Amino acid sequence: MKQEGSHLVGGPQTRLPVTGTSDELHRADAEGNPEDGGMSPFRQFLAFVAEAGLAILVALVITALLRVFVFQVFQVPSGSMERTLEQQDRIVAVRLAGFQRGDIVVFEDPPGQWMGPQPAASNPIRRALETLYLLPDSTQGYLVKRVIGMPGDHVACCDQNDRITVNGVALDESEYLYADASGQLVKPSEVVFDVVVPVDHIFVLGDHRDRSGDARLHLCEATAPGVPEGMNGFVPVDHVVGPVVATVLPPGRWRTFSTPGTFSDVPPAQGEAPQAPILGEGTCR
Repeated sequence: MKQEGSHLVGGPQTRLPVTGTSDELHRADAEGNPEDGGMSPFRQFLAFVAEAGLAILVALVITALLRVFVFQVFQVPSGSMERTLEQQDRIVAVRLAGFQRGDIVVFEDPPGQWMGPQPAASNPIRRALETLYLLPDSTQGYLVKRVIGMPGDHVACCDQNDRITVNGVALDESEYLYADASGQLVKPSEVVFDVVVPVDHIFVLGDHRDRSGDARLHLCEATAPGVPEGMNGFVPVDHVVGPVVATVLPPGRWRTFSTPGTFSDVPPAQGEAPQAPILGEGTCR
C-alpha cells in the first residue's frame, strides 16, 4: 500500500476526499446535514407541532373514553335539588356504578316525557365536542333527582307526621330537604301518593319539593296505548347514567356525597317487584 502525505490510498479503509472550505462545512453543519442527523429549525418546528398534535389527540381519546365508560360532568339546570345542589353547579356522575335508595342520580328523561323535546346545540364548537363524546348530547334531556324508591318498594306520602314512608318506615329528610331563610323545611310533599315501584324502575324526588317536577307530578299523566297507568311517574333503571359523587364547580361549592343515614333503616321490599306500578288509595283519584 502506497502512502501519500497523510492519506491512505487503496484498501478497504480508503477515505473519500473532503471538499469545500472550512466555512462551508461549518455552515452546512449549522443548517442541518442529513449525514450527521441534524435538523433545521423549520423541521424542528414541524416535529414539535406533530408531537403536540398527537398528545392532544391522545388526551381527547382518553377523555372521551372516560366520559363514555367511567364518569361524566353535568351542569345542574334548575333549583329542584336545592339545598343539596344549586343551579349551575357542575356535578360528576359515575357511569356503571351501583346506586341505592337515598343516592342522587343523573338520568335520561324517560323518554322526553318530563322535559319535552330538547333543541340541538347551535354552537358549532359544542356540536363538535358532542360528536367526540366530550360533552353530553344536547338533544337528550338529563335530570338529577334523589332515589326514594327502588323496584318493589312501597312508597307513600304522607303519614300522620307528614313524613314519606318507604316499606312502612318513615324517612327523616331534614338532612337534605330545602329550608327557607328562616330555616323552615319544605313539606315532603303536597301531593298525596301511594305506590309500589314496578320492576326495573325507580321512584325519584327533588330535594326542593316545591320546585321539583318529579315522579309525583307524572304519576297521573295519560300513558300511551298498552302502557300501564302510572308508569310515566317512574324512571327506567337503564336510563340512569349513574350516582352523583361530587360537586366540582364552582370552587366554593366543592363537596362529595354519600347516602343519607335515614335510608339505612328502610327494610328490603316485600316480594317481587310488580310488572306494572300499583297505585294505592288517593293516588290519581
